[in-house]
Amino acid sequence: MSSRPPSHTDDPPGLDLTRLRSHLDRERPGLVGGELRARLIEGGRSNLTYRVTDGAGEWVVRRPPLGHVLATAHDMAREHRVISALGDTDVPVPETVLLCEDADVLGAPFYVMEYVRGTPYRDAAELSALGPERTRNVVLALPDTLVRLHAVDPGAVGLGDFGRPEGFLERQLRRWGKQLAASRSRELPGVDALRDALAADVPHSPAPTVVHGDYRLDNVLVGADDRIAAVLDWEMSTLGDPLTDLGLLVMYSEQRAVAGAPISTTREAPGHPEPAELVERYAAASGRDLSRISWYTAFAYFKLAVIAEGIHYRYTLGQTVGAGFDQIGALVPRLTEAGLVTLRKG
Repeated sequence: MSSRPPSHTDDPPGLDLTRLRSHLDRERPGLVGGELRARLIEGGRSNLTYRVTDGAGEWVVRRPPLGHVLATAHDMAREHRVISALGDTDVPVPETVLLCEDADVLGAPFYVMEYVRGTPYRDAAELSALGPERTRNVVLALPDTLVRLHAVDPGAVGLGDFGRPEGFLERQLRRWGKQLAASRSRELPGVDALRDALAADVPHSPAPTVVHGDYRLDNVLVGADDRIAAVLDWEMSTLGDPLTDLGLLVMYSEQRAVAGAPISTTREAPGHPEPAELVERYAAASGRDLSRISWYTAFAYFKLAVIAEGIHYRYTLGQTVGAGFDQIGALVPRLTEAGLVTLRKG
């Protein structure tokens, strides 16, 4: 989903600046100078993100959504851990400042990291403003950066126990199948066939790597030099099959089901590389066998179909707020069919 510009307030919901300042003064003396001010950066899927400044320095605070403390406490530690671990690699991530797992400070665990200047390109109109040549360079930076992430030795950076890579794809299929069952309230032609076809021919995974889990253009910040300044939103990261990241990137780069849909896509921007070029670029730099990339792309379609059906289900219950949710339900059959077509062509 595209986001609105940040809203500004002295004390945004979920962020008590007085308590934050006291904690920072105690844990990082001298970090903060003047009075803190903050704004909520809107558009995140779940965790809340704030831009905080004292007039000189700038930081970002991440915390779980309001009303969700214990269930997401681990997520904050996970995000902080993976970003901190990647800080000394050539994967562009913000520098972490501190992690606070004491819910008494802000009402939930949170972490603080540096503020990185850059632009998250969320739709084709934003990307088109760069022109075809710059658009091409920006998008090609995605597989290049993904190769660097997947080249990191998890054990060497302290992430050897960050996940359970054995049986990763099978567990992912079961997980998303359960998600589908939990929100299924109508006939969904083809979705069972897509899930069953994926389960019947699961690829043999390459060596496990750190997996981002939601890798796409609007989850990175692009600097003024058109390079990726930071990869953000690590809440779904783990150890697993690296090609799931590439499959998701390919899916978001196709026009088959997402063009004109109410989800984030930049594919229609002039100069945007074809999905095949992204795959070839990743293959050439990583040396991995991508002969089964169609399976991973179809799996990405299945996951997005399940997510969209969950949103549609909440919409039918009156549990969504804002515009565009009435269109999400119609997207599910398109995503399902795109997944099936991708498998047949693979």
